[in-house]
Amino acid sequence: MKQETKYQIEIVAPKHRHMSNWDMFATWIGANANNGTWYVGGVLAACGLLTALKVIVASSTLSYLCLSLVGFMGYKTGASTMSLIRGSFGVRGSYVPSFVNLTIYIGWTAVNTFIAATSVSYLLHDIIGWPVYGQPGGAKGLIMGVVVMSILHFLSVSVGQRSVQIVERIGIILVILFVLWESVVVFKTVTFSQLLSWQAPAKLHMTAGAGMDTLAAFNLAWVIAGADFTRFTRKRSGATKMPFLGAFTGVFWFAFIGLAATMSIAITSGTYDPNNSDPSTIASRLGLGVLALLVIILTSMTANAVNLLAAGSALSNIFPKIRLRPALWAVTAIATLVTLIPFAIGSFLAAFTAFLDYIGMVLGPMIAVMLIDYYWRHHQNYDVNELASSKGQYWYAHGVNWIALGCWVLGVAIYLGLKRLPFVANVTGATFIDMVIIGFIYMGLMRIFYPMKTKSA
Repeated sequence: MKQETKYQIEIVAPKHRHMSNWDMFATWIGANANNGTWYVGGVLAACGLLTALKVIVASSTLSYLCLSLVGFMGYKTGASTMSLIRGSFGVRGSYVPSFVNLTIYIGWTAVNTFIAATSVSYLLHDIIGWPVYGQPGGAKGLIMGVVVMSILHFLSVSVGQRSVQIVERIGIILVILFVLWESVVVFKTVTFSQLLSWQAPAKLHMTAGAGMDTLAAFNLAWVIAGADFTRFTRKRSGATKMPFLGAFTGVFWFAFIGLAATMSIAITSGTYDPNNSDPSTIASRLGLGVLALLVIILTSMTANAVNLLAAGSALSNIFPKIRLRPALWAVTAIATLVTLIPFAIGSFLAAFTAFLDYIGMVLGPMIAVMLIDYYWRHHQNYDVNELASSKGQYWYAHGVNWIALGCWVLGVAIYLGLKRLPFVANVTGATFIDMVIIGFIYMGLMRIFYPMKTKSA
């Protein structure tokens, strides 16, 4: 008889849950009130103001409803997202989404680090006269910025999950003050009617559908980290309402200010260049000074505290013998190297756009499978002990649910096909349509191949 194998899983008991509703709100507003969101807002400026605002509201609402659903899973079980995904993909099958998760959060860490490193290069220019990144000799300032940010990240993750709370509590106050300051400066420069009437050049115009997919890729990346944090809260509202409100507030506020600031620069200078939508360049052009650059650096730390914890959790799920803290050190080191990729290829925007395309392609169907499995198939009831067992109901075929993996691959193909349809590409985007289609396909196939046993009375 085959001996049962136990796979590592960490469950947070209610007595060890110490995050309040305010902590949860601050975590998720801090996750989105950052440089990456600002940059995405600048990219969405190519849609025009009204279309961009509609995209932000629609895409964020749908994405963060999914975040609340995953957040509830973490609250109810005490398990991380990558442990919970074993229920749908299988104990061993979860290694695939864990690897995807790992690459995404390392990528987001690199994105935020690169933008913060640009701020460091501006600081070095103001303090000691080094050329800023983009000018001859500016590479050394950027590389120094990467080194500085990586040291700060190593210090942060060494403290562990508590450091997330500390950084978020301090950061959220400065973020709010900074964005208010930025808003005042922008609307002193241009009027709302000027923003409303401005349009990007035809060759740079972005459709609503492209905008929906761009922002969905940005937002859905947080969904697969949802349970990693909500398992630390005692209240259901802290696991469902606070992530939604915090994430939505952060993304709307900072994407809007990135959108408005980028448009204001385009209006006053007569030139729109999405490559220059990063907050450091805009803050410098608006004359916000050294303090603004320091806040940009801090907001990078608040976002990356979440990114690195999620990446470390994914690495621990793939390699159960690696404890969380060494895993956090490892992903921080890898992210430092990945940060240099845009520098190597010569365009941050090109690297960022390719990264978003990758996220949108792989995350939508994965999240759809996970949510359908928990809420429809298992009626919000996973046996967390069996999530770590080689003999339980989540073992499927040799530890892999091939139907879930097959639906995920099919979802990637459907996503690519949908983007070729004019109405989808121009109006709705492919991401959420793809998620609905894959949800129904997974539901039907699981009913055929893995019918749930009904309990006898």
